[in-house]
Amino acid sequence: VVTTTRTYKDQVYRTHLLRRSYREDGKVKNETLGNLSHLPDELIEIIRRSLQGETFVPVASAFQITRSRPHGHVQAASAAMASLEMASLLASKPCRERDLVLAMVVARIVAPHTKLATTRWWHTTTLAEDFGIAQADEDDLYAAMDWLLERQDRIQKKLASRHLSAGALVLYDLSSSYFEGSCCPLAKLGYSRDGKKGMLQVNYGLLTDARGCPLAVSVHEGNVADSLTLLPEVQRLREDFGVEQLVMVGDRGMISSKAIQELRETEGVGWISALKSVSIRALVEQGHLQLGLFDERNLLELSSPDYPGERLVACRNPELAKLRTHKREELLAATEANLQKIKARVDGGKLAGQDEIALRVGKVVNQYKMAKHFELAIGENAFTFARKTDAIAAEAALDGIYIIRTSVSAAQMDSADCVRNYKSLANVERAFRS
Repeated sequence: VVTTTRTYKDQVYRTHLLRRSYREDGKVKNETLGNLSHLPDELIEIIRRSLQGETFVPVASAFQITRSRPHGHVQAASAAMASLEMASLLASKPCRERDLVLAMVVARIVAPHTKLATTRWWHTTTLAEDFGIAQADEDDLYAAMDWLLERQDRIQKKLASRHLSAGALVLYDLSSSYFEGSCCPLAKLGYSRDGKKGMLQVNYGLLTDARGCPLAVSVHEGNVADSLTLLPEVQRLREDFGVEQLVMVGDRGMISSKAIQELRETEGVGWISALKSVSIRALVEQGHLQLGLFDERNLLELSSPDYPGERLVACRNPELAKLRTHKREELLAATEANLQKIKARVDGGKLAGQDEIALRVGKVVNQYKMAKHFELAIGENAFTFARKTDAIAAEAALDGIYIIRTSVSAAQMDSADCVRNYKSLANVERAFRS
């Protein structure tokens, strides 16, 4: 390959020609076989080196794969943590404990395991080398957890200063996890959200901003009521995190009437919650809420002397109404079918005795939670049942209706925003699941 260069009007032109030399009548002559100038420089160089005797082989043939480890998922989680400045959040200066905690967070996201299993798993990826903790064992991880616990308050204060400002919306909810063991002083029998009845559990509360970004976590005894944990969290937000003005958002069980009374005495703290179904029914019976208004719109604001100084925002969700109607009818039908089986056995003389019949009936109505919708008559050798049509119709009239209650003024937050902010509690539930 011969390359010639010429300059014309300050422009440099290069020509690459494929040529061969040969002898004819004792003289050396050159023949141009082709013009390679249109080819990329890299390809021209390969042609030149090939003609000089160098051998080229496919890349796949030039290397032998001795080991391959996954990296993409580790890199994705690591990059996300870097964008959130997780490292500086944990500690301002690099240290081994910080690296171990960051590695555990990545492992928890990518492949949750016990501490021992984690130290085995991360050697199957690039995680251990990426964070420089290849020699760590499970004892090192537990020690890093102790280090993290000591820094919990500082980390949570950093999160609060990063995500909360004056008048901020703070979401709060409580969840629980069943407990295996007998040495934890917080493990108690309580309302199980795991469906693990009869097992010890611990409760934990989570504070987040309006987006559901976690700010702080607290752990409580397994039998503590949700509402009893609210005021200490408000106090922590104000005194420890320095957020003097805020709006707490909690569900019906969290922001109870007693808690509301105490919040009213706390200056600078507003709240958003919702009414229970029995309270909604009372408003309808008292005439404060007219269901016919929902024919015109699905959101309206009302007031009641039973809730002084509060705004009540009534909403109707047609899709939720359909869902609840369908679900109730399914439960009613299932209850009737099972009650009919019991009645057939009683009528056939295969089941007798008032106590024995009542026991079988109780199992059915408690299973489907439909006892309030049936009229039951149990005798020594007789059993009849019928639907309470009036009670069913009264409940159906409230399908899809819920009422938000709040102390926040209309100037600060309109009705639609009150509803929207209450619904944002779903973000806390999402944080629990993740």
